[in-house]
Amino acid sequence: MDFMVDKNKCIGCGTCVSICPVEAISFDTDGKAVIDKKKCIRCGACQASCPVEAIDIDA
Repeated sequence: MDFMVDKNKCIGCGTCVSICPVEAISFDTDGKAVIDKKKCIRCGACQASCPVEAIDIDA
């Protein structure tokens, strides 16, 4: 189970970046969120906090 960012929905607000407890989320060159799967602990905080529901589980 990994979290994925829908680049079409992401508005680059940074909410997920600031809430991630392990700093696993950063921005790409287009200003969209990117999740580092090696750092991610799959806590779900980013998904719960995203105001546009751009983060989902890739099962």
